Amino acid sequence: MGFFDLFNEEDNRKKVREVDRVTDTEFAREEAHMDLREEELDIDKYRVETGDVVLHKDIIEEEKVVNVPVSHDQVVIEKKTFDRTPTDEPINGEETIHIPVTAERVDVDKHTVVTGEISAHKRSVQETEQVRDILHKEVADVETEGNADVLNKD
Repeated sequence: MGFFDLFNEEDNRKKVREVDRVTDTEFAREEAHMDLREEELDIDKYRVETGDVVLHKDIIEEEKVVNVPVSHDQVVIEKKTFDRTPTDEPINGEETIHIPVTAERVDVDKHTVVTGEISAHKRSVQETEQVRDILHKEVADVETEGNADVLNKD
């Protein structure tokens, strides 16, 4: 190997490849075949738990102030003065008048009512996730030497 041959490594690699191909070559007079292979992606999907949602109720207290109109009786005493008119009625201390007095009182009670509903359900949402990988593929490489007539049919 000479000095300039060191800079011509490509030719050396080509010769090595040609030698390797010769050892794998199937010699045939009439017909020959070679299988071409390529890789494909095998993609599997599986479910993982990513979190959870918990529904529960809390009780809060809220003070409510309501103005309720109520009524009560009020006795009004009116005294009238007369012009001193004579009467036949004797003075009697046994005369009594009873006037019942009433008032409204507020009685507060509570009851429960349904004001709404909360519900939850799951739904499946489709997304697209991009997967990248390098696949290898065998391709046919036809080389000819000399005066070989080759017809490629694809």
